[in-house]
Amino acid sequence: MKLESPEAGTESPPVKFELWRRIYGRVGQYWKAIVVAMVLVAISAATQPTLAIITKPLIDDGFTGAKPHYIWAIPLAVIGLILVRGASSFGSSYLLAWVANNTLLGIRHDMFDRLLGMSDEDFKRSDTGRLLNRFTIDAGNVTAYATEVITVIVRETLVVIALLVVLLYMSWELTLIVLVVLPVSVYTASVFIRRLRRINRETITMNAELTRVVREGIEGQRVIKLFDGYEREAGRFAYVNAKLRRYAMRAASADAAMSPLSQFFIAIAVASVIAVALYQANHGSLTVGSFAAFMAALGQIFDPVKKLTKIASAMQRMLTSAESVFTLVDSLPEKDEGKVELAERAEGRIEFRNVSHRFEGADSDVLKDISLVVEPGMTVALVGRSGSGKTTLVNTIPRFVVPTAGQVLIDGIDIRDISLKSLRRQLSLVSQDVVLFDGSIAENVGYGALHEASTEEIRAALQSADLLKFVDSLPDGIHSQVGEKAGQLSGGQRQRLAIARALIKNAPILILDEATSALDNESERQVQASLERLMSGRTTLVIAHRLSTVQNADLIVVLDAGRIVEQGRHEELLEKGGVYASLYRMQFRED
Repeated sequence: MKLESPEAGTESPPVKFELWRRIYGRVGQYWKAIVVAMVLVAISAATQPTLAIITKPLIDDGFTGAKPHYIWAIPLAVIGLILVRGASSFGSSYLLAWVANNTLLGIRHDMFDRLLGMSDEDFKRSDTGRLLNRFTIDAGNVTAYATEVITVIVRETLVVIALLVVLLYMSWELTLIVLVVLPVSVYTASVFIRRLRRINRETITMNAELTRVVREGIEGQRVIKLFDGYEREAGRFAYVNAKLRRYAMRAASADAAMSPLSQFFIAIAVASVIAVALYQANHGSLTVGSFAAFMAALGQIFDPVKKLTKIASAMQRMLTSAESVFTLVDSLPEKDEGKVELAERAEGRIEFRNVSHRFEGADSDVLKDISLVVEPGMTVALVGRSGSGKTTLVNTIPRFVVPTAGQVLIDGIDIRDISLKSLRRQLSLVSQDVVLFDGSIAENVGYGALHEASTEEIRAALQSADLLKFVDSLPDGIHSQVGEKAGQLSGGQRQRLAIARALIKNAPILILDEATSALDNESERQVQASLERLMSGRTTLVIAHRLSTVQNADLIVVLDAGRIVEQGRHEELLEKGGVYASLYRMQFRED
């Protein structure tokens, strides 16, 4: 079930109950530790009213000298109670922290597992800032508040009950006054709960926006500087920052208003208690020690009541964060109904049968009735103007894009019938958007290989990508760190590392989407020569704007507005004098 956030200012009991069930279903996995922690919490809670009870004999008998042993017995009792309270408090806090962190471990594992399982389309629609916030802020809030809630509810409830028993024992008349005022104080605080929940939701959304703005400022700092975008970005940040401050102040005002209002009702209760106590003392029905014990217990009861009242705010933050977390956990994974497992190495025959595709919300198809057969071992180049559908077409092969009509087949099998893992095992991809990970060159080149890549294999792949000489010149060779987003490497070096990574996989189908776009002319010729040798015996689809790199392709397919308008070899297409010839002459003149 996918949990959708209810509209701001409204409650949704079924969803709220489901959130409670799921949160504490996860926390409950560690019930043994929770039980021990609650026992320790109960012990800690029991010490609080005991301190109030000691006040009566201390005043009535201790200061009068009726019981001389109180001189050492009561101080030792106080020290003992404090030691017991401290030890039990430490033990319960440690155990609950252990529960919270283990629960957080499981939640983040499920979130990341679902994140990696999202479809390519879902990634494109997602807000990166919101996704990051779910991992860094929301997940932490859920587990931290979950243990805080049960701790406060158990401990403070036990304390309140125990203190009420003490109050009733000392004077049931005075206790009735307290019992009248306390519910009024609690009701007053509950008025702010819905407002706090709405503010918390708005804050989470704006935190995601802040993360996105800061991330774009970091990643686009060069563009900002070169195109004088400082004022624009500073303005965007100032707007989001001001919104967060406004939400924080609204939450702070609502949170802070509960204390003085509660204290006002407490003052009424205390004043009434003093008046009645003085009346009883004057008539001999209340001793000084009893009154002192009563006031000591009364003075202690308001703090746990205040904590129980304020825990409502933590509950709302927990539920709001839980909605965000479980929205990701419940998102539908990438559809994989395929049961067919391809051979260890497929033959590599690719067929497109009447393939059409329209992106969600688009007015027209980006691919229109494409039919094409690529025989095993062929090199097929897809060329055409930007936006003609080349990348979308090749993205249907690994099922990054699912056609809205038609079929894509590998070795005569519809790829929808092939399991995703088996399908993608047969593919290597180098796109124009190079993705490298923070780690060594060897780790990036051998990344995700079906087997543990040896040093010889890594060096051979680097040699084929014309990068080995550069790598050997580095102090740590193939073990040199590339840095975050490979910031230590040039654009051409990053591209060639991606090529080496695709080559080491040695898949029967190779997709090159502008694989040499970041290389200078000399490097491009060197890498292209290596690629042409390595393409032998491998089905290769090449997307290229530089037509000089695809002249030797077995087949050149020209797309325009999502349709195949021409196909043939380089010389044939030039003779036709059509779209390909026009594109070639245009590039020739530019060169």
